[in-house]
Amino acid sequence: MNILVVDDEPSILEALRPVLAARGYSVLTAGDGKAALDAIKSNPIDLVLLDLGLPDVDGSELIAPIKRSADASVVILSARHLEADKVRALDEGADDYVDKPFGTDELLARIRVIERRRAMLSGATPTKLVSDDIVFDIERRELTLMGEPVHLSPKEFALFEVLARNSGQVVTQRRLMIAGWGNTTVDNQYLRSYISLLRDKLEIDPSDPELLLTEPGVGYRLAVPLSPAEG
Repeated sequence: MNILVVDDEPSILEALRPVLAARGYSVLTAGDGKAALDAIKSNPIDLVLLDLGLPDVDGSELIAPIKRSADASVVILSARHLEADKVRALDEGADDYVDKPFGTDELLARIRVIERRRAMLSGATPTKLVSDDIVFDIERRELTLMGEPVHLSPKEFALFEVLARNSGQVVTQRRLMIAGWGNTTVDNQYLRSYISLLRDKLEIDPSDPELLLTEPGVGYRLAVPLSPAEG
């Protein structure tokens, strides 16, 4: 996978280049928005790690041009922790958002999620998604957890399908509202109520980490990555 890192901090570029290269990724870097767009026009790019605080442009303004110019995923790396900044970037089309400072292991895990999702989208739309503990048969509208069937109402199914198809990545409240109600005017409390119901149904063991995580003010994330079933 070809990765472009866009950040005006030389220390970030110098730190990420060898880490990513050691994992077999091809790495390019850019220190501002213009250099980033030039790199995308001249090179095949699969993933852009994009800082928001660039010297010549707000990074969120680059997301749409990147999506138009290249078949690239975008992960925001930013020290801006305001919910509004995260929501704006995700609504503009970013695939994920990682707060600075971040750990290398977390970033690499997010990149692997992007790789799996790109591989999934490059083929036919999968009708069955699985992990070690979850089998989600979209065509049959069946969910099993640890081998046990889990009944989902039509609304719960619609919400879980979006989360499952984007497993490991944050899904904004806006996207979930559209999936569940067909619009974004529904009261947030309805969404929170259905997420709470899903969370209860996805609980394997009260002592285990939650499978459905809240990204405060932004949306939700299915913590366990699901992959298309083989065969």
